[in-house]
Amino acid sequence: MTDYSAYIGQTAKIVGVSDDYEAVAACEKVVQQELGHHVSPARSQPYYLDVTHPAANKGSVVDFVSAVYLIPVSCIAAIGGMPNDILMFEKSGMSIAMGNARNL
Repeated sequence: MTDYSAYIGQTAKIVGVSDDYEAVAACEKVVQQELGHHVSPARSQPYYLDVTHPAANKGSVVDFVSAVYLIPVSCIAAIGGMPNDILMFEKSGMSIAMGNARNL
């Protein structure tokens, strides 16, 4: 497809799946370049590309927890191991990558 505009207001998440991991990573970059700040593309697994609203990502969860529980972001630790954890790592005060994490 070349135009997803009819679906944007009705869609919570678009997931692309492939066993070609390099193609999934390349697709993530293309989606980010072409759609900019209109979406949040991230690989939750090497074979999945999740495309969501720009605020629907793990980085936004860090901000939410900070605001709701009045915890400074600098006092929040994030634990993860997949590319979709990077936005969370960028926001949190401490980032812990799991032993199985690749290329974070």
